[in-house]
Amino acid sequence: MTQHIALVSVVVRDYDEAIAFYVETLGFTLVEDKPVPEQGKRWVVVAPPGNKGAGLLLARASTHEQLAHIGNQTGGRVFLFLHTDDFDRDYLNYTAKGVVFVREPSVQPHGKVAVFSDRYGNLWDLIGPAT
Repeated sequence: MTQHIALVSVVVRDYDEAIAFYVETLGFTLVEDKPVPEQGKRWVVVAPPGNKGAGLLLARASTHEQLAHIGNQTGGRVFLFLHTDDFDRDYLNYTAKGVVFVREPSVQPHGKVAVFSDRYGNLWDLIGPAT
């Protein structure tokens, strides 16, 4: 049997502002953006360049409870882990585009790591090879 995680849902306030952040700021690819009219929603999927793993389903909050969890889907812990082949390139690029790093780069046993916050406050590890 073969299985894999295809998508991780990220609750967002607005589809277009989320697409702008993930595509224009982080350089992700817009994989799908299709209306789901019977639910008043869109099916929006983004993925990092060269993606070999799960993509992100950008899910617009539709209830008060969902709105309350935007940006804090994991209770303040790092939520997603973005691996890169060139940590310094991406760190400098993201910093230049205004991405907020809440933990500066450090070398850990699993690579060079810095923690950044997405547009909504979800925490991400940017992880690259140790240099």
